Amino acid sequence: MKTKMIKASVLAFLLASVIIGANTSCSIIGYKAVPDSVKAIVDSIAGNMVLVEGGTFTMGNNDYKYDYQKIQSPAHQVTLDSFYICKYEVTQREWKAVMGENPSDYQEEGDKNPVESVSWLMCQEFVKRLNEITGKNYRLPTEAEWEFAARGGNKSRGTIYAGSDDPEKVGCIYTSPFGELTQAVGLLAPNELGLFDMSGNVNELCLDIYDDYGKEPQVNPIGQGGETSVYRVARGGGWCNARRNCTVTTRLKVEKDLCANAVGLRLAMDAK
Repeated sequence: MKTKMIKASVLAFLLASVIIGANTSCSIIGYKAVPDSVKAIVDSIAGNMVLVEGGTFTMGNNDYKYDYQKIQSPAHQVTLDSFYICKYEVTQREWKAVMGENPSDYQEEGDKNPVESVSWLMCQEFVKRLNEITGKNYRLPTEAEWEFAARGGNKSRGTIYAGSDDPEKVGCIYTSPFGELTQAVGLLAPNELGLFDMSGNVNELCLDIYDDYGKEPQVNPIGQGGETSVYRVARGGGWCNARRNCTVTTRLKVEKDLCANAVGLRLAMDAK
């Protein structure tokens, strides 16, 4: 466990900061022929996609306590079209089926644990290969889609975390009884839409280039952040995060080539 916690220290900032940086990139292996056993694994993903009916909500949070949480503000109105999002974070089993290897630190805990130690760039390659295998159009959720889904969409009860005001009921976080590591996806209670682990387990990368919020109402927004920006967005908090960093409005700046063992992904798809 000590060896793993050395890498986890990269994310110690989550208790006091919102920017992750790294000096090294993670490699991506070459594409290989896909056997039937792999297709069976990836085809099962479709059955776990949940339709999120479009709607309008207030995104962000003006009532933050710490200076580093300022990037959650200003709160602003967002309107979204309907979309699909997966019930679960992408597991190590699914990642290995598509990519041929498992980069995760927490492999011995089981292949149903979320994949971690993956960068945003690696996730783009994963999605590309997954779509080649399945013929579908999976992608990462936009940050706005992620937050709307985490809040429970049009069924939202207005909880602080994704499905509860008690984070330990819905997420594996730093103060939970699960220890200093990830857990199998879907063990705790889901939110109003039947989505699991949107608070805790691993921080989930979004499609957006990181951008500051504005006050103006938006329709189907996606952060642009400038073509040369190295920063992307991660949401939801992870196993090494304090409660305050696992809310439905918590957002992080993550370098696009960073690999850290509290960062993973969840899949989305257009509803059209």
